[in-house]
Amino acid sequence: MAEIPERIELIVSSSPHIRGPEDIPKVMWTVIAALAPAGLMGVYFFGYYVLSVIFLCVATAVATEAACQKLRGRPVTVSDGSAIITGILLAYILPPAVAWYIPVVGAVFAIAIVKHVFGGLGNNIWNPALAARAFLQIAYPAPINSDWRSLQQAGFLQNINLTDDKGQLVDAVTRATPLFKEIGWETYNYMSLLTGDVPGCIGETSAIALILGGLYLIYRGYVDWRVPLGFIGTVFLLSQVLPPSTEAPWANDPFYHVLAGGLMLGAFFMATDMVTTPLTKRGLAIFGIGCGLLTVLIRFYAAYPEGVCYSILLMNTTTPLIDRYTQPKLLGEGKTASGEKG
Repeated sequence: MAEIPERIELIVSSSPHIRGPEDIPKVMWTVIAALAPAGLMGVYFFGYYVLSVIFLCVATAVATEAACQKLRGRPVTVSDGSAIITGILLAYILPPAVAWYIPVVGAVFAIAIVKHVFGGLGNNIWNPALAARAFLQIAYPAPINSDWRSLQQAGFLQNINLTDDKGQLVDAVTRATPLFKEIGWETYNYMSLLTGDVPGCIGETSAIALILGGLYLIYRGYVDWRVPLGFIGTVFLLSQVLPPSTEAPWANDPFYHVLAGGLMLGAFFMATDMVTTPLTKRGLAIFGIGCGLLTVLIRFYAAYPEGVCYSILLMNTTTPLIDRYTQPKLLGEGKTASGEKG
């Protein structure tokens, strides 16, 4: 007969009781790999200077993360890749010829203010890179909305095609996105928008590179398909039916609205942030649709031509409310005879 031990220790912990092989560093470095193709396309079209912008954003984000964790008496965890992703995303939504100090200021703001003021990783309300971009838009409006013709004359954007289908230079002055109302339809066709042969921010112009990276994250299970589908699908539908405030030929072209600007980067890599998005599947669908709705409303009726950044930040703010009304009922929860939940 087997001996019975005198003392048995039973450890009871909170769920989940079964843990998968995924951890924060693995997820973060996979996202970094998925972002790489868009960055390479940015280097190809905008030149090697964008590498310095990316480096400044990443290095400053990592250094700020380490400093904040030291000041808060927390373990330094910069190797998990979260600060690196913030730096990369911030660089991707900046103009390719931006002055060196703007990426530095933006990265410090993203990590120190947006992330660590609220408690660090997992506690921030807004996407740090997008919040930093909105801050830089207010603090440095002229460099952020750079005149792209002057950038080309200064030696940047050497691979960007600023001619029409006949090979003649266009008269329009393009700026931070192909969605500006003065841009002619003949300047940017679908193939240019897919490949990234258009003006824009560093990592948002190549739609095909962003789509491939986003689909890979969906395949790996790191991104829920409901957010990008709801986001892109809503923009596609509403851009056809809503009356625009501009007479631009592409105003009601859904393909142009989907491929141009920062929609693909926002839908696959910004709006899918695990920290600032709802927890439930129904909540994620609502979140994606809300981002799409706000994006179209801003593009059509606001003075600012691009609405992806502000739409995601606004929906980030509603995430606690969405979680509150979409969480599933507890097992056995129902109404008592008096009508109260019990």
